[in-house]
Amino acid sequence: MHQRTVTVGSRSGLHARPASLFVQAATRQPVKVTIARDGRDPVDARSMLAVLALAAQHGDPVVLSAEGDGARAAVEELAGLLERDLDARN
Repeated sequence: MHQRTVTVGSRSGLHARPASLFVQAATRQPVKVTIARDGRDPVDARSMLAVLALAAQHGDPVVLSAEGDGARAAVEELAGLLERDLDARN
């Protein structure tokens, strides 16, 4: 199992657009990735409702986990996404 704690970088937290981008990226992964916050039970990172229900705010630490072939790459890719401000204008 590969696990990583990452800080939510988006100013609005994991809401609306950032959550949507994160869930889309999680869905593309070859393994199931979970995300957890504040010692709560992990939820499926591919579920928009579950990710929104975490109510993760800017600066909150979350834990990403995955098992199997490709777990490390999947977690690292999603961690890199979460660390960015997905609301920033490019």
